[in-house]
Amino acid sequence: MKVLLTGGAGYIGSHTAVEMIAAGHEIIIVDSLVNSKTSVVDRIEEVADAAVAFHAFDIADADRLSRVCKSEGVEAIVHFAGLKAVGESVRDPLHYYRTNLTTSMSLVDVMQALDIRHLVFSSSATVYGEPERIPLDETCRATEAANPYGRTKIMIEQMLRDVQVASPTLNIALLRYFNPAGAHPSGRIGEDPTGTPNNLVPFVTQVAMGMRDELVIHGDDYPTPDGTCIRDFIHVQDLARGHVAAVDKLTQDCGLVTYNLGTGRGYSVKEVVSAFERTTQKHLQQRVGPRRAGDVPVSYTDPGLANLELRWTATRSIDDICQDAWRWQKQNPTGYP
Repeated sequence: MKVLLTGGAGYIGSHTAVEMIAAGHEIIIVDSLVNSKTSVVDRIEEVADAAVAFHAFDIADADRLSRVCKSEGVEAIVHFAGLKAVGESVRDPLHYYRTNLTTSMSLVDVMQALDIRHLVFSSSATVYGEPERIPLDETCRATEAANPYGRTKIMIEQMLRDVQVASPTLNIALLRYFNPAGAHPSGRIGEDPTGTPNNLVPFVTQVAMGMRDELVIHGDDYPTPDGTCIRDFIHVQDLARGHVAAVDKLTQDCGLVTYNLGTGRGYSVKEVVSAFERTTQKHLQQRVGPRRAGDVPVSYTDPGLANLELRWTATRSIDDICQDAWRWQKQNPTGYP
């Protein structure tokens, strides 16, 4: 199948591209390069040993997106494109609403005009806001996100539900995933944040490399066993395989389906730091800072529905995450060229 990845040069998109190719799909990437680089596509081709069609533009340009979909014969779309930093969304919410909603509406317009019937949407566990219960499952309330980033995901999810009701031939998978981390085992593709990392693992690896003086733990007074936030860290390779499984599911004319992608196990910030120090034999200088706006104390999932219906499960451990992230950082100390 010919699958277009919006934001496919990004962290999760690049790993998904490799897994899609391994599964026999032909990949087309559209990326604005706001938070990525063209060299990512070269690395994808290297790791996957296959050519990738690449187009650099913002998918808010519906006319150009339509031309690419027609010329490439796109049959399915995985939609990663969008802004994703929780803290930034709190500081500049309008930018997040404008960007994430506009690009998604543009994409759906093109899909309907060209009768492209299969869409996987990159959603997030942030839609659950303050969890009503732990572990989270797909029946939990997903209407009260704790930050503007999460609220854009809620709005897009609802838009896609309404569109699917109006156009029942559309098959849409909403993938709510938890905390992607790690890198490809080859060390050739990984997470390359712009500026200060928003996620824990790349911050940890930069401290270990000496690129940053210390790790700042955002609060140690949460109602958790060690006072730090607990999250479900899923290896990016496992997450990428989940997208392949979702595309396969859509070919079964499934309508609209929703899945949580995670491991089913939560790790605290301090536990992740300890795992990194244990697996890499690196000591991290650290201190406790204030809480970060928009964070909830505990968030991890019950992945049972995805395990059952997608025949998918996360197989890599927190040690695998730390080892692969460290390998990526050592081989690419300044990120992609």
